[in-house]
Amino acid sequence: MTPDRIMKLGFFSTKSYDRTYFDINKDPRHEIIYFEARLMEETAQLCEGLDGICVFVNDIVNRKVIEYLHNHGIRLILLRCAGFNQVDLEAAGDYQMKVYRVPAYSPEAVAEHAVALILTLNRKTHKAYNRIRELNFSVEKLIGFDLNEKHVGVIGTGKIGTAFCRIMLGFGCKVLAYDKYEQEELKKLGVQYVDLLTCISESDIISLHCPLNEETKYLINSQRIQSMKDGVMLINTSRGGLINTKDVIKALKHQKIGYLGIDVYEQEEKLFFEDYSETILQDELIARLLTFPNVLITSHQGFLTHDALDQISKITLDNLQCFIDGRPCDNEVKAGN
Repeated sequence: MTPDRIMKLGFFSTKSYDRTYFDINKDPRHEIIYFEARLMEETAQLCEGLDGICVFVNDIVNRKVIEYLHNHGIRLILLRCAGFNQVDLEAAGDYQMKVYRVPAYSPEAVAEHAVALILTLNRKTHKAYNRIRELNFSVEKLIGFDLNEKHVGVIGTGKIGTAFCRIMLGFGCKVLAYDKYEQEELKKLGVQYVDLLTCISESDIISLHCPLNEETKYLINSQRIQSMKDGVMLINTSRGGLINTKDVIKALKHQKIGYLGIDVYEQEEKLFFEDYSETILQDELIARLLTFPNVLITSHQGFLTHDALDQISKITLDNLQCFIDGRPCDNEVKAGN
C-alpha cells in the first residue's frame, strides 16, 4: 500500500455525531460515504466501488458479507468500537481482510455511565424528576441505600473495568473483581481479586465489563443468578449477550434481582439507535423489562461523550493510516484474539 493512497470508505450505521467528528478529523483527501443503514447481507451491495468499510456494534459482518467484500476488492474493515464480536474473524483471515478496532477511546465514559445507572436506580432520581415536573413533591417510595461499604463485584478489569473500580473505591465501596488477568495496580488500590462465584455471590452490586465471546455468552444465567444475594443490583454496559434476558426477567419477578440497569441488550440491533415511538414494540422481552419499576434501560449511550467521540474518530483514522502505510498496528484483531 502506498502511503499517499486516497481511500473511498463506506461508514455504516452512522448518525449525525459520526459525521461531525469524522469530518473534523479526517484527511480531506479521503472520501467518506455515510450510510444510515446497517451493514448486513441485504445491504452489502452498498459496498461496491469502495476501498474499505467502517462499522459499528450492530452491523453484521459474517462470512457471506466478508466474501462479498473480498469479491469487490475490499481488504479493510474498520471498527469504531472496542468489541469485535460482530465480525467473523476467521472468515476475515481466510480472505486476507485486515480488521482494526478502537480498544480504548475513553474508558471513563462507559465507566461513568455504569455509575450513573447505579445512582439513578438507587436514589430514583428519574422518578423524582418526573414527580416534581407534575408538582408532586412527595418522597414516598424513593428510599435508596448508602453505597459506602457496599460490596461491588466487577467482572472484567480491562480499561473500562479499571476505571469503574477506581470510581467505586471513591464511594468507599469494597470492590471485588474477577478477571483472568489481574491488575497489580488495582490490587494496590484495594481491589480484591476473587473467583467468579465469590464475586457473584458476595456482591451487593454486580457490574459487567467483559467482552462477548463463546466463553462469556450468557455469563449471567439462572444458575449464577441463584448464587447472587437477594435483591442484588445488576449493571451491564458491555454487551447484551452477557445476560440471558429470560432468566433475568424470572429473577426480577421473584425479586431475586432487586435492580437492573442495562445500556446494552442481546437483541438491540433491532431496536437501539432508532426512534420507534410511533410504532408497536414487537420485542416481547424488552417490553416485559419495561414493565418493571426497578429496571432502567438506556440505548447504548455509554460511549456518547464529546471526549469519546473525538477519540473514536481519531483512533479509527489512525488505524486507516496504518493500513495505508502497511505498518504493524496494536489495534488489529485476528481470529484467536
